[in-house]
Amino acid sequence: MELRELKYFLSVANEQSISKASEALFVTQPNLSRQMQKLEKEIGQQLFIRGSGNRRLVLTDAGKLLQKRAEEMLELYRKTEEELCAPITDVSGEICIGGGESYVLKLVAKAARDLQKQYPKVRFQLFSGDSTAVSERLDKGLIDFGIFIEPADLSKYDCLQLPLTDTWGILMKKDHPLAPKDHITPEDLWDEPLIISKQSYNKRRITDWFQKPMGSLNVVATYNLIYNASLLVEEGMGCALGLDKLINTTGNSNLCFRPLYPTLESHLNIAWKKHPVFPKCAEAFLNVLKEYL
Repeated sequence: MELRELKYFLSVANEQSISKASEALFVTQPNLSRQMQKLEKEIGQQLFIRGSGNRRLVLTDAGKLLQKRAEEMLELYRKTEEELCAPITDVSGEICIGGGESYVLKLVAKAARDLQKQYPKVRFQLFSGDSTAVSERLDKGLIDFGIFIEPADLSKYDCLQLPLTDTWGILMKKDHPLAPKDHITPEDLWDEPLIISKQSYNKRRITDWFQKPMGSLNVVATYNLIYNASLLVEEGMGCALGLDKLINTTGNSNLCFRPLYPTLESHLNIAWKKHPVFPKCAEAFLNVLKEYL
């Protein structure tokens, strides 16, 4: 399986059409069709469900898996090639950071700003996702650093704890019956329609705070990104459990945030693989971040 074949395959998968992919790749349709047939023969599985006429190609389960892996392999190849081609004495290149949503990341942003002032050729690539997605990309070398909200198992990484903490609370409409309260207790939420992040859904700390198993709560939706959850809150679907300072609740906003009581806080850690072989730019970034901490 060659990189060129993977590039061809991704183009066909993204375009869902041999003809459109051939135009984008500047190759003939018969040649591209032969390449896809060769790839399927090499793998031993069908990658596309081919319809008649102008119907789009649909990926099989094997095709979907190959699409995900091909994207990862090509990204890692691009990243490795860039690192190896960088001048030995030059601090340049791309630093890839993955993490969830948190206002504490402003410390990371400040370190990134200061590093880029010192080394203008350094660029940053940010990936947003939950701890599972971040850990997967960190393990595969697709990102240099992962940022994890506690609780998280970081035993296989080296890490630094960021000095600020995130506060858990409830995002709700300003006219909600609970809005006049300064804090929200577990009993306040036992019968409320709740919108909870998938990452925190089965966390012991969250379950302990509610004093009830998650299965007994009225969870109407789960989310990965709090902004999307805020849209459900605005439509009156329920209250969202999340972290403070991520959604604007000032001015003309229809939403408000109330912290939990007893208080529930989380630290953040920035982690990297043990015994790393860092490019100069990533090593320089870590040194700047350590100065902040």
